[in-house]
Amino acid sequence: MIETHCHLDYLKQDTLENILKRSHDEGVSKIMTIAVDPTNLSKVIEIANSHDNVFCSQGIHPHDAKDFTQEVKNTIIQNTQQNAKVLAIGEIGLDFHYNNSPPDVQKKVFEEQLQIALDLNKPIIIHTREADDETKDILKNFLPKLKGVLHSFTAGKELAEFALNAGFYLGFNGIITFKNAQSVRDIVDITPLDQLLIETDSPFLTPVPHRGKENAPFYLKHVAEKVAEIKRVSIEELIKVTTDNAHRLLDL
Repeated sequence: MIETHCHLDYLKQDTLENILKRSHDEGVSKIMTIAVDPTNLSKVIEIANSHDNVFCSQGIHPHDAKDFTQEVKNTIIQNTQQNAKVLAIGEIGLDFHYNNSPPDVQKKVFEEQLQIALDLNKPIIIHTREADDETKDILKNFLPKLKGVLHSFTAGKELAEFALNAGFYLGFNGIITFKNAQSVRDIVDITPLDQLLIETDSPFLTPVPHRGKENAPFYLKHVAEKVAEIKRVSIEELIKVTTDNAHRLLDL
């Protein structure tokens, strides 16, 4: 299995070495640790450089769009150009649930980072929450050259269909095991197998049956099992397909 989205620098339950070993023992062969703000752009690279099976991204989360400066932009570009472990630009996007950064600032920073991805020929990792129409409107201006994933997908069917028609992947995590998440399971059901990715988004969104514990990549199989159940395929087929998908998107 390939863990396509987690935050290894956030994990506190054990040493990173132990977490990575346990994840490997549970069948996780490669891991993407994701950047979110100016303070951890270098941290994710340091972790990736220190472990053969760990890769990373560079990008500023919409919560932190207010901290996106020319210096930060230059750092993202330079780090991506100079380090082979940086496979994507992300996570980037829009989050109008919390509005930790003003919506107009979020839009501007999202567009700037999409342009970075185009210029550097890298896939994007998108975070979108309560901003379906705005996300779609911005992405339209960058198609058809963009490729990427809408991670931790919880948006509506219209955005899902738009993204799938544009050739994007949808990423699903422990949310699909939650009792009140039927709408997300419905999106899994309509997502073609060859456009589906699995992730944990750890330390957040711990899947059933481990609710209440800090999430980690070693719980990824619970996500895979639930997706396989929804898609009515074997766990072996689901793991093979999503692994192939991750290799194709991220050029692993």
